Formats: sequence, structure tokens, C-alpha cells
Amino acid sequence: QNLANTAWAFATLGIDAKELFDSIAYAAQPQLGEFEPQGLANTALAFATVGVETRDFFNAIAERAQSRLAEFNCQDLANTAWAFACVDSKDAQLFSELMGAAAATEHLADEGLSQFYVVSLHCRLEWPGLSFPVVESQEALLRAYQRWEDSPSQLQRDVASALDRIGWAHVFEHRTTEGLSLDMAQPDERRAVEVDGPSHYLKDANGRCVVANGPTRFKSRLLRRLGWDVTHVPFFEWDSLQDTAAQDAYLRSKLASQPPSPHKH
Repeated sequence: QNLANTAWAFATLGIDAKELFDSIAYAAQPQLGEFEPQGLANTALAFATVGVETRDFFNAIAERAQSRLAEFNCQDLANTAWAFACVDSKDAQLFSELMGAAAATEHLADEGLSQFYVVSLHCRLEWPGLSFPVVESQEALLRAYQRWEDSPSQLQRDVASALDRIGWAHVFEHRTTEGLSLDMAQPDERRAVEVDGPSHYLKDANGRCVVANGPTRFKSRLLRRLGWDVTHVPFFEWDSLQDTAAQDAYLRSKLASQPPSPHKH
């Protein structure tokens, strides 16, 4: 329990501490049989959130979880499924069992439904020929995912205004066919700009944002697989710009580095 709690605390605070998480994995793996279902789920979720993808450890969690799925509650199932999708697990059987167990339980809250929406998208992209148990209708999952999303920030609006100034025509708050949100997008070209605020990053010991967290990397991976070219604007880079001229030059440079779109005719 102490190991699970420590991992969960550092993940909740968004701390970049890979050596600590590697040590937790080393210490926890021989003891996974003593973990409660919530501890297994939260540990997987914590590791995925900070982007530490220790394969042997995740495989051991999967094996232990599969032997105890009947003891998992709805949110534990959702947390576990999301964690394994976040680290790009290739274990189709695990997802089938997690989704099947969730489909047989009581109604999931919005958070769990939202998690299962991106899990189902991961599964559709990874195994387009396979059929997975339906937790809820895809429409219900998508509605929950959309309700769980944040509202546009002032930072996002400021970047959108700068894009207007430099002539990068875009749709503000575009939603892809699959339901993923993009801050600013050119849908026909499948190009987008994502503005990444503090919640998208892990912090170092001095409180500085240093690396994208697991959820941000997960969404970026899904978008790449769906054919989108995404330019990221980190808030700390934007905040360092002194005036509109600097902002405009920064965005021109960022967008010029985008690879040619394979969708442009």
C-alpha cells in the first residue's frame, strides 16, 4: 500500500521522478500478490500518468489484474484500461477482459466513461478487425468524453489571435471525426496547433515544467495515428515572448517546421 500511495502521490502532483518510479516498480513487482485491486489500478494509472512505461512491470500488473477482475469496481477497471492504453499496450486479450468486466457492472460515472472512450479508440486503431465488448454505446462514451474536457483557456485564445494575425486560417476548437478536440485546426489539411498549459507537463524538483506527461503523449499518439500533423505550443515558451511581433515570429517558425501534409492535394 505504501508503494502504491507513493506512486499515486507523485503522479497526482505531476513530478518527473523516473528513477523513483523505476525503484517502485522494482520493489513492487514481487509483492503484487499483496496489492488490493484498487492498488493495482492506481499503480498502473500513476505510472502511465508520468509516462514511465516499464514493460515487465506492466505485464506483471496485467497478469495479476486478470486473475482478480471480479474484485475490481467500475472505476478500477476504467483506470486500468486507460493506463494500459496510455502506454500503448498490445495486449488485446487484456482490453477485452477489462471492457467485458466493465460492461457487466453498474453504470459508470462520466470519468470512467470518458476513459473508456479513448480506450475504445486505441483498440479500434490497434486492432481494426477485432470486436471488443461494448461498455456503453459509443455515443454515450463520446458524450462523457466531451463533458470531461476543459473549456478553452485565455492562453488558447491568445494563440488563436496570433494565428489570425499571421494568416494561418483555422477552426477554433475543432473536433475530429473520432471526437478528439483540437485547439486550432485546418481540417482539410489535417494540421493542428495544440496549446499546452501547465497541466500537460511534469515538473522537476525546482517546479519547472520539463516534459510532457502521459495523457498528453497518449493524445498526441492517437492524433498521429489518425493522420494529423500537430504543432505544440508550450505555455512556458509562449510566456517568454515579449510582444506580438515576437509571438508572430515564433508561430511562423513553429509552423514552418511542420512536415509536408500527406493529405494536401
